[in-house]
Amino acid sequence: MRLRLRNLFIPTLLVFASVHARAGEVALLMEEPFGGFGAMNPTGHAAIYLSDVCAETYTQLRRCEPGEPGVVLSRYHRIDGYDWLAIPLIPYLYAVDDPSQIPQIADPALESKLRDRYRREHLLALAPDDPRREIPKGEWVQLIGASYDRKIYGFEIETQPEQDDELIAEFNGRVNRSHFNLFFHNCANFAEGVLNFYYPHAIHRNFIADVGLMTPKQAARSLNKYGKHHPDLETRVFVIPQVPGTVHRSTSINGVLESLVKSKKYVVPLAFLHPVITGSLIAAYLGDGRFHPDPNATVFDPAHDLRPGVEISSIAATHASPAETRVLSIDASTVDNHQSTVRGLRAVQ
Repeated sequence: MRLRLRNLFIPTLLVFASVHARAGEVALLMEEPFGGFGAMNPTGHAAIYLSDVCAETYTQLRRCEPGEPGVVLSRYHRIDGYDWLAIPLIPYLYAVDDPSQIPQIADPALESKLRDRYRREHLLALAPDDPRREIPKGEWVQLIGASYDRKIYGFEIETQPEQDDELIAEFNGRVNRSHFNLFFHNCANFAEGVLNFYYPHAIHRNFIADVGLMTPKQAARSLNKYGKHHPDLETRVFVIPQVPGTVHRSTSINGVLESLVKSKKYVVPLAFLHPVITGSLIAAYLGDGRFHPDPNATVFDPAHDLRPGVEISSIAATHASPAETRVLSIDASTVDNHQSTVRGLRAVQ
């Protein structure tokens, strides 16, 4: 299946010219933890965003055509046996095909309906119907609608067309079978591999703050440091907010030692039993484990941005207003089912 996410509200050649005049980008997406697993493992999730590479299928890549905002790649566990999958940017974030369909607010039921609608239209090969339940269970939900569950920080660095072509050839030619391992073959290791493909030795492990494990935060710390050491390369930090609503908010992302130091249920008993070891761990974290995203990071707004950092509102203002591009476009039954919830959420805001 050919996956082409076209922005219907960007029809002018001026938009196309402005997109191709810029260098491409590869970005590490550092995604905050959420839910029960996030509480136990607050290191979060890592994915890769490519601005000039798109999905021919979910396992084959190609160069983007004008108006396409790029693709998100990540490593997954137990999704039809694949090691990595490619999802267009807007579906990955919001489980819809077009920015005009993104809801202003969402509750868990609406999130589930949007994901299932997208699954039925595009993901049946990966997540087939289950006759025992309306919406099948499984890890496929990680593929789409990430912004309903968590805030995402992006750490972006420029790429050249020949680098993108080499990555496309490499990924299209390799065997795509899962060998997932939570400690040494996880999502952060995948991101490390892609970023080092573009810029060798840019990403490295931290044997103190993360006891040698690769984490999303360590990958971001490494890329940020690499950018400072190479001022000739254009870099940028952006943030993709979690969609407002009643879905539980994600929590701050931590490294390995940071998780231990900040957790009272772990650090207090450890300090009582082994005060010297605890003091050493805290000192190690304070000395080499602290890293926080730029508080002034650019906010990605799909109603105005073709992709993170590329605004379209000033060009496309005559074709679609910000309000028009934020209207929720779903079937009438879904609107009826959530009408009271939407009113309540608006009243709270």
